[in-house]
Amino acid sequence: MILSLCIAIPAVASLLVLFLPRTSPNTIRWTALLASLAAFFVSLVVLINFQVGEAGFQMVEKVPWVPSIGADWHLGVDGISLFLVVLTTLLTVLCIISSWHSITDRVRDYHFFFLLLEAGMIGVFVALDLFVFYVMWEVMLVPMFFLIGVWGGQRRLYATIKFFLFTMAGSVLMLAGILYVYFNTLDPETGKHTFDLLLATQQSDFALNVQRWLFLAFGLAFAIKVPLFPLHTWLPDAHTEAPTAGSVILAGVLLKMGTYGFLRFCLPMFPQATLEFVPWISWLALIGIVYGALVAMVQKDMKKLVAYSSVAHLGFVMLGTFALNQQGLTGSLLQQINHGISTGALFLLVGVVYERRHTRLIADYGGIAKFMPVYATLFLIIALSSIGLPTTNGFVGEFLILLGTFSSNTLYGVIATSGVILAAVYLLWMYQRVFYGQVVHEENSKLKDITLVEALPIVVLVLLAIWIGVYPEPLIVRMEPSLQLVLDRFQQGDFSMLLGVLPQ
Repeated sequence: MILSLCIAIPAVASLLVLFLPRTSPNTIRWTALLASLAAFFVSLVVLINFQVGEAGFQMVEKVPWVPSIGADWHLGVDGISLFLVVLTTLLTVLCIISSWHSITDRVRDYHFFFLLLEAGMIGVFVALDLFVFYVMWEVMLVPMFFLIGVWGGQRRLYATIKFFLFTMAGSVLMLAGILYVYFNTLDPETGKHTFDLLLATQQSDFALNVQRWLFLAFGLAFAIKVPLFPLHTWLPDAHTEAPTAGSVILAGVLLKMGTYGFLRFCLPMFPQATLEFVPWISWLALIGIVYGALVAMVQKDMKKLVAYSSVAHLGFVMLGTFALNQQGLTGSLLQQINHGISTGALFLLVGVVYERRHTRLIADYGGIAKFMPVYATLFLIIALSSIGLPTTNGFVGEFLILLGTFSSNTLYGVIATSGVILAAVYLLWMYQRVFYGQVVHEENSKLKDITLVEALPIVVLVLLAIWIGVYPEPLIVRMEPSLQLVLDRFQQGDFSMLLGVLPQ
């Protein structure tokens, strides 16, 4: 029941926080921090006990939940979801630490929503029942709505409504797809319809035309969450208006729910439709890579620049996923983790100077490296990891994605490579303007360097970025068997010859 425990700890703690007095904010903060640490340690136990080399689901739990409709509390973890769970619990801990002094209004409500959000995100990644998955998907939406809407910036209401409408539109389509799959999946033991994901995947021998519609129903919901161009317009607003910790968890985890959905549902359940949509999604991913980078280059707001960089980075992830080979899929999954680390750290770093100057405009800074040397060093390391410099985490993921992309389509690979160059331009140009040059504004000369509490979560992410860049094998060896199972779906049946290059 260890996966249930991983969900239950933040869920129960969120309710406990509600019963704590508003007049004791530090008690609330410590309760939330201890609960998130407990969930993180439980996720580490899952990681330690994960059997390397096993492709299937491990630590599976299954008990009847709503037996009248065939819904079970069915959880499990494999190489695809393992590190996403650990990333979720880790970033939650770091977000609560980073919010310690920055969130002073409605502290109890803030931590209630944050812990509830954590429970929902973990549930999405470990659910092996379509009903449980959908419930967790919707549970996640509510706290994120309030985190942006209550603790966000000046245009938070606009950003919140936009985020809510986009996500709900996708959710309705996915619900229709889930119900169709449900009514076409039978439990061999009871003879009744079931939401069991494993049985649904085994019995998903739908006609090609049906697969097309189901792929669109699920795929649009996931594409909005990624977000895939041109469904990305909600993201810059949500990122810019969200509080710092909200931006970190949005970029670090919530976007991964979309890319995870493609790997878990669309590819294995609708393989023939996937093959038909490969060129369409690949081109949209390529447009997202180039467009996101070009728009990031002209941004005046640091946070909005990082937000558009996410559009480009997630374009790489989608490109690797739809390369449909081992290198592409491995790079795609690894890059999801890398993006959570690097972009999460970038948002934390932007939040540090925002708390001091209350401005995110690049033009309002300049020459601050001499006053904040430790901060400048941490920012440089994370910027280089986001660019994909060798010995950082970003290099490994992007290299595997490009390797897989060139193997499947050389033109796609050439276009994607330009995105790497553009990333170096917009991030290093921002760094040069913020940290070097003349000190034009007198306020910048009074800036104090990063404090220990502010640096702690960032240093953790910096160390992870370097470790994965130097030694990614522990992650890759746990991911590959499960990803190979996904690829095996394309090597079955008469349509395997359409795929092109597949690992031997």
